[in-house]
Amino acid sequence: MRSSFPARGTRRLDTAADTRAFGEGLGRALQAGDVVILDGPLGAGKTTLTQGIAAGLGVRGRVTSPTFVIAREHRSTVGGPTLVHVDAYRLLGEGSSGDPLGELDALDLDTELLDAVVVAEWGGGLVEQITEEYLFIHLDRETAVREDPDSEARIFTWELRSPGLPDQV
Repeated sequence: MRSSFPARGTRRLDTAADTRAFGEGLGRALQAGDVVILDGPLGAGKTTLTQGIAAGLGVRGRVTSPTFVIAREHRSTVGGPTLVHVDAYRLLGEGSSGDPLGELDALDLDTELLDAVVVAEWGGGLVEQITEEYLFIHLDRETAVREDPDSEARIFTWELRSPGLPDQV
């Protein structure tokens, strides 16, 4: 990840458009081999954030939840890395080998993971096993709603992590 994006932080994003804009800035900073893990409840904005990341990477194709296909590949239109958007919950669900790298290989993706940016929804505790460093993003949709029941805001907390280091988020 380029240093133009902070290695850690917290930001309140009030709308889906704000979430996409945040994702677009992140997408411009991501490089081939980067792994982003998105953690948060249903409806927290994981796919909306990924849509922004896709815009920042300049990839083609409509970005939708990978829930039913497990993984989607989106090729670059600007000579950059491919985006591999993964539903890690389904990838490592019932019947899987429990080996994240093996399961990703079994998907027979056209792209080598080192040549792509991998964004994994529901990936906490699982996908970080495939990389030495990853960006962990927690999406909190409950705090703002407790303060204002009509709020659509989300609080994003992120941190660049390496296995073996204590979790900070």
